[in-house]
Amino acid sequence: MFKHTTIFHAALLSVALCSAPLAMAEEASPKAFGNQYSPVAPVSGGQAQVVYYRLPAANAQASGAHVYVDREFQASLLPGGYTAFCVTPGQHTLGAYLNDAPKYAGKNTDVYSAQLNGGMTYFLKVGEGGNAAPQAVSRSQAESELAATRQQVHALSRASHVVACDYQPMPAAATFKDYSLSGDVLFAFGKSGYADISTPGRKAISELIDQLRTEHANLEQIAVIGHTDPIGKADANHALGLKRAQTVRRLLLDGGLSASTIHVSSAGSREPVSGQCEGTRAEQVACYAADRRVVVRVDLLP
Repeated sequence: MFKHTTIFHAALLSVALCSAPLAMAEEASPKAFGNQYSPVAPVSGGQAQVVYYRLPAANAQASGAHVYVDREFQASLLPGGYTAFCVTPGQHTLGAYLNDAPKYAGKNTDVYSAQLNGGMTYFLKVGEGGNAAPQAVSRSQAESELAATRQQVHALSRASHVVACDYQPMPAAATFKDYSLSGDVLFAFGKSGYADISTPGRKAISELIDQLRTEHANLEQIAVIGHTDPIGKADANHALGLKRAQTVRRLLLDGGLSASTIHVSSAGSREPVSGQCEGTRAEQVACYAADRRVVVRVDLLP
C-alpha cells in the first residue's frame, strides 16, 4: 500500500509558523486530549478518511509523534492519542515522526506515499521505533486498540489538503444472522425427505447446532427458509423448498433445539444468488448449485 520516496531537496520549517504549535505537543496535560474514541462513520465516495493513532504503551516516548499529510503538519500524537481526517481520493503522502523537533525534518524526508480510494476509511498506527512508515491495520484490530485512546486536540492542523469530512449515516445494525446450508450437500437433486438427508448433510446440521449454541446465548426465534433453483415450475419449486425446510427443522429438533422457536417457510426460486445460467440441463443444474440451499436465520436479541 505504501511506497517509500526520499526527497533530496529539503526545506526546514519556519520557526515562526510551526514551532509554537508543535512545542505544545510535548505537554501531556489533560487539555491535550478530547473525547474518547468512538467508531467513525463512513464518508462519501468523494473522500477518503484516515484514522491515525498511537497506542498508550508504557514504554512509549513521552514526546509527540508528528503526523504530516502531503508534507504539511496535521497533528502531534501523544501516547494514547488519535486524529481522524479526510482528504480527496488519490495519491497522498503520510507519516508520523518521533524526535522530529526542532527542525521538523519529517515534513521533507522519509515520505511514504499511499493511494487512498474514495469512500474508504484507513486505520494507521504509529510505530514506536521512530520509523515514519504508517502501519496499516484492519478496522477490527484498530478499533479494539482505539478504545483506549482519546482525540488529540492540542495542536492546530496546517495540512491544506485535509477537508471537512462528509460523513454518511452509519449502517443499521443487523437484526438477524443467516447460516446457509448447501442443498446439494443436504439432499440429492430433487429430493427433500427426512430419509433423503445425506451423511454429509447430517454432519453439517450437527455442526450448525453446535455453532448456534456457541454463538447465541438465547435462541428464541429461528426461521428455516428453503430455496431452490429456477429449473422447473414455480409452484413445484416452492413446495420443494418448503419440504426441505421442514426436514431441516426436524433435524434441528433432533439436535435438541426447541420446537417453539423454529418456524419454516419457502422462498422457492424467488431469491436466486446465481446469475442467468444457460446450456444443457446438466450444465444448468451445475451452474445453479448455489441457489439450492436452506437458510437458518437467527434473530439477534438487542
